[in-house]
Amino acid sequence: MRIDMQTAQAELTKKLGGLPDAADIAWATIWLEACGYSGVKLLGEALKDERRTLDLTRDALGIDLQQVSCAFLAPAIMREVAANGRAFLRNVRHGLYMLPFTVRENIGLGCPVDPSFAVGGERHKNPYVEKLDLAAQEGLEIDDAQWAAI
Repeated sequence: MRIDMQTAQAELTKKLGGLPDAADIAWATIWLEACGYSGVKLLGEALKDERRTLDLTRDALGIDLQQVSCAFLAPAIMREVAANGRAFLRNVRHGLYMLPFTVRENIGLGCPVDPSFAVGGERHKNPYVEKLDLAAQEGLEIDDAQWAAI
């Protein structure tokens, strides 16, 4: 199906209504789709998981995410990092969901998903702006079955 970004985000926010940070999760999902990643598919996988929340506790090695999907945790992780500084994440599931938030906040993501800057570095350019602009103009092509599964 072809759908514009704003409509997709609004519909997805409604579908996720009962989840904490539903609007942010919907925004990140559509952002990933606009940039050529499978946000809808990843979210569909995450919604099948029993665990969706986690108390984010730091230890000597960073934060153990215990395989709880970043589709649900990314907004809370970003708040935790804003409050307490850089963090190393372990046992990450769907770590790609961190990408939209780190790009939006202009902070580094120590992950091979986004090699355009050093870990902890500062962005000087948004490498996704052209893809996002194109998606905003032309809409998104989202798999009907994946969309219906959410």
